[in-house]
Amino acid sequence: MLFACCASLLTMDAAEPKAAGLRTNEFFPFCIDTHDAKKRNLEQQAAMLKQLGYDGVGHLWLDNIPERLKTLDAAGLKLFQITMTVDITPGKQAYDPRFKEVMPLLKGRGVQFLLLMNGLKPSDPAGDARAVEIVREMAEIARPSGAEILLYPHSFMWLERIEDCVRVAVMFNLCHWLRVSKSRDYRTLLAQAMPRLRAVSINGADEFDAQPGWTHYIQPLGRGSFDMFTFLKTLRQFGYTGPVGLQCFGLPGDVADGLAESMNAWRSYTGKPGNP
Repeated sequence: MLFACCASLLTMDAAEPKAAGLRTNEFFPFCIDTHDAKKRNLEQQAAMLKQLGYDGVGHLWLDNIPERLKTLDAAGLKLFQITMTVDITPGKQAYDPRFKEVMPLLKGRGVQFLLLMNGLKPSDPAGDARAVEIVREMAEIARPSGAEILLYPHSFMWLERIEDCVRVAVMFNLCHWLRVSKSRDYRTLLAQAMPRLRAVSINGADEFDAQPGWTHYIQPLGRGSFDMFTFLKTLRQFGYTGPVGLQCFGLPGDVADGLAESMNAWRSYTGKPGNP
């Protein structure tokens, strides 16, 4: 896709990756609102995350940003990311106009905006020029606040492969990579992405699943046949010290149960001999 090359012009003053040395990355869940059987409000979510030992949370869309910040601040937690959709279809509104309005609230917080880009068939180069225009515009709006623009490869969307965007700040998403890619050689892919890799999302998963849906590709951390310890160790070997998100979309039941299970797994991974 030409977008990867064109978008190399979009330098967004992103901070360089931190020097290696910390034993663990900051760890936070996202998509915790969508399937929580308890339907916790934002204050209750913050209290739960604090109790379970998470560093903060990712937020979906632009609703309730002031309340999210207030509740996280009160709990001593961080807002890591805000996920947004972008439509590259010519003639359509590209993104929520509230994007500009929330910037003063985010100044100095180091928030990452994850862009889900759609509007054409997956990896269609016909969308490259429009995509570059939109991302350039959003990066300029975000710059004064210190917020960062990340591309979020998502299965079945126009931007669905990390290979399409490795010249721009990007997030590696395990579940979508497993769904889209036939290869399981993440080492080569991560090595290519490292210069612009700003976030990684993980979850428990089986290594292969030919069936539709996310039952096998999104599980609580620690479950499934995918070798997570080796994956995290690979990130550490490459010097990745950025945040690690926990994908929680679609997990049934009380979200606190899955978060507690996942935190236990995270602590076991980061506490094993040969710590990743």
